Amino acid sequence: MRSTLLVSASTLLFVSSTSAGFIFPTARNFIYIVPDGYGQSSQTMARDYVSLLRNGENPKAPVTIQLAADKLVIGTVRTQASDNLITDSAASGTAFACGVKSYNNAIGVDPSGAPVGSILEAAKLQGFKTGLVVTSTINHATPAVYAAHVADRNSYEKIAEHEIGYSHPLGPQVDLLLGGGRCYFKPMSDPTSCRKDEIDLFKYAKDKGFRVIQDRAAFDELKKGNAKVAELPYIGLFNDDQLMYEIDRSRVPAKEPSLLQMVETALTSLDRATKSSIKGYFIMIEASRIDHAGHANDPAAHLHEVIMYNDVMNYVREWIDKHSDTVMLSAADHECGGLTLNGFNPLPLKSVSMSIEEVSRLWSAYNGTDRRGYLSSTILPGYGLGDLASSEVDRVLANNKLSTDLTALLSKKAGVNWSTSGHTASDVILHGYGSGWRGQNLRADMAGNWDNTQLPGYIEGVLKVQISKVTKLLRAKGTSWVGKREAGGKDHAHSH
Repeated sequence: MRSTLLVSASTLLFVSSTSAGFIFPTARNFIYIVPDGYGQSSQTMARDYVSLLRNGENPKAPVTIQLAADKLVIGTVRTQASDNLITDSAASGTAFACGVKSYNNAIGVDPSGAPVGSILEAAKLQGFKTGLVVTSTINHATPAVYAAHVADRNSYEKIAEHEIGYSHPLGPQVDLLLGGGRCYFKPMSDPTSCRKDEIDLFKYAKDKGFRVIQDRAAFDELKKGNAKVAELPYIGLFNDDQLMYEIDRSRVPAKEPSLLQMVETALTSLDRATKSSIKGYFIMIEASRIDHAGHANDPAAHLHEVIMYNDVMNYVREWIDKHSDTVMLSAADHECGGLTLNGFNPLPLKSVSMSIEEVSRLWSAYNGTDRRGYLSSTILPGYGLGDLASSEVDRVLANNKLSTDLTALLSKKAGVNWSTSGHTASDVILHGYGSGWRGQNLRADMAGNWDNTQLPGYIEGVLKVQISKVTKLLRAKGTSWVGKREAGGKDHAHSH
């Protein structure tokens, strides 16, 4: 038996069925945040670290505070893919964006390879403004699933084309894109291009009315709030590859914007663009590099990415308090690294000033004659291991596996343990927030344990849009345009 009672379309929608009973907190705007690779231990490490810094740095007399995300916990989410108990970001992203359980590597397609619409595309179809803000390349798996449809996540060039609308059957779907991955938007003739053809996606974007931003200076012009400069649509990509880890970016802040700065700018732009409209916006924000640090088993980089995620959650909560017609959900696509905290004291991470990625870059670039001296004077102090015994320095030098050895040494020093360099099957935390009655309804609806495919269906109810309408339009174009799965069905649950 199914009954539906509509009580003032602008306020409440109550749905009762055998499978769900929701009181949708209908809203103009929806913010969905993905802390990629984030697990409960990630949050615990960040909370304890920040607490110790604020409470005298005595791990034997800890007094912990709550971070922003701690205050917004409402449930948990199951994450498995259609073909594996351990998901990758493509399959979990397709579940979060499209409401469909699919295989690892799938980008906006079902297990048969047929395209399925996303919540972002459904919002766009109904007149909402849309945005993607990430610290990975913009065509990485998580952002890709919201505006691209390809059989294999490694089709980076095609994903970039879809995201900007060049070869997307429905044209441009995203009004605002911020992140990394510049090289996929440049033609092959550009020496910094990653493409194997002469398609110039930045030129295409300009022809479609997008402002193209490729450096921090241009972003700062955007951030100043000049109405004309910050007008939608625009694309801002600030690195040919992923954006820098926050621990590295904070040393050279003039080089790239932080995730928080991009979020501030994006929400301001979307709010301004929808001020006089009945329809608001949908935005997906990804704290992408939590996952990358998990893969690298890099505790310090992981820590600072999680702290940044909490800073973003705090900002978004404050934003919603001032814009009460907005609702937020946040869940990781999966946990990464199998992080546990045994014999734990995060204070040694305080002396770390660079990621293992930056360590590797500096070590590879060194062309001097005193490698041991450079290791002792620059690399080890920068990675919080300046007190390493001379015999241990010799061992690291002789072993010639710098990244593996240093991350293991730093993790041991902080009592941080990793069970894998890949993903795990653990459930992830569901966070959510709304102001006033919207928050009450959200918590009442979403408390508990959910499959990842159920979240976009809930967003459909909040925004009153339909993903199925987009799926129908996409499939009217056939299915060959999504390409084919990679031979051998390579599993990315253990890769970025």
